[in-house]
Amino acid sequence: MLTFTQKKPPSPNAAVISTLSLTAEERTRSRHHWQMEDGQAVLLRLPRGTVLRDGDILVDETTGSLVRITAKPEPVLTVVAKNTIDLLKAAYHLGNRHVAVEITPSYLRLSPDPILQAMLEQMGVEIKEEISPFQPEVGAYGHHHSH
Repeated sequence: MLTFTQKKPPSPNAAVISTLSLTAEERTRSRHHWQMEDGQAVLLRLPRGTVLRDGDILVDETTGSLVRITAKPEPVLTVVAKNTIDLLKAAYHLGNRHVAVEITPSYLRLSPDPILQAMLEQMGVEIKEEISPFQPEVGAYGHHHSH
């Protein structure tokens, strides 16, 4: 079993042996057993509070083997608006509810939630239900929580 105790930033030229696809919530677990796509068991033993991002590289403590993290496609709500101010208002209201949100210049993305979906629909923004990689912002103090 590989044991990953160190994270490195994304590097397209890293000599990785495999990938580990995880959802946004799974990427917040710093201590957990996983199974890679090739079936090999791995243990994450990263510093508490570590949040993995798409492309991050994990280093095995014994062999030095490298594994790349990929953001696993998952159910999401993608929010688009006719103008920037409506998208900003939606982001503000989601932030007031401490919701994990992916923020880009053209859309917001969050985990499915019927109450939040209804709130956003009342605001007049468009919501699409999709299966997509989810990259929520980490909190102001480097932590991500999902509710």
